[in-house]
Amino acid sequence: MQKSAQHSPARVQFRFIGVVAALAVAAIPVAALLAQPAAQASGPFTVVETGQGFQRLQDAVDAIGDNTGSIAIAPGAYRQCAVQTKGDVSYLAEQPGRAVFDGETCEGKAALVLRGRSATVSGLTFAGMHVREFNGAGIRIEKGNLTVVQSWFRDSDQGILSARDASGTIVIDKSTFTRLGTCDGAGGCAHSIYIGDYGALRVTRSRFEEGRGGHYVKSRTPTVQLASNSFDDSAGQGTNYMIDLPAGSRGQITNNWFVQGVNKENYGALIAVAAEGRKNSSAGLTIAANDARLAPGARKTLFVADWSGDTLGLGENTLGAQIERYERIR
Repeated sequence: MQKSAQHSPARVQFRFIGVVAALAVAAIPVAALLAQPAAQASGPFTVVETGQGFQRLQDAVDAIGDNTGSIAIAPGAYRQCAVQTKGDVSYLAEQPGRAVFDGETCEGKAALVLRGRSATVSGLTFAGMHVREFNGAGIRIEKGNLTVVQSWFRDSDQGILSARDASGTIVIDKSTFTRLGTCDGAGGCAHSIYIGDYGALRVTRSRFEEGRGGHYVKSRTPTVQLASNSFDDSAGQGTNYMIDLPAGSRGQITNNWFVQGVNKENYGALIAVAAEGRKNSSAGLTIAANDARLAPGARKTLFVADWSGDTLGLGENTLGAQIERYERIR
């Protein structure tokens, strides 16, 4: 096994996925909202383009239909959920962090079940999503593009779960994932984020903490961009890998911060590549400029465990004591 780097690596510049840009939706279009006649709003869910308010989120989604529209969500705790089957819909908290969807799922899946052309989620909190199959999520994306920014997913089976859409892209920025995951279900573990056969995944400037089982990020996408995130497993319980790319993937894992905890179901590695098969090429996957440490009492581990058979772009990373840099597993 190769030894870890002994000094701090230079930071790596990561490329943007051009399909969607999370930063473009970091703020609610307040000017557009204020331009609407106040008297039109009659509920906490306001379609920004028309000023029409609704008591039910589903009614606001249906009012946008196959068009493009934004829903401004007033502060409050909501035992509601919605299914989007068409159109391009933005779900925007009027005050980030003050609009909470708590415990209600649609179709036994998630608070937001999305299968339209695209969806944007900004400033929302999703909590207490539990279903019989142990995979209840804040967001279930089944089709189309998804952008999530400045949102919080906590105390649920999963944060974000996807179906399959090889043409779709998922972008997550400046969001937090707390006390998520479980391995209680007969169908396997749930994870903080689990993205299936989607086209691409990008996660930036986000925090993962206090996992309750499974992996923090699991992705079967052929391309990943995981940059400038923090993975704090010091208070995790029964967790597995920090990042799992079970079918292999190209792209990059750069500028992230990792702390591996003591209470692990699987302490073998922080990052796993192609552990379940080699469907996607991992040639050139860049893993560089990351910082990884062990919490006091945590066991010796690998930084990268690689089943891919490809040549990874494993660069310089800062690794704490008892973390081996890399092992190719056949």
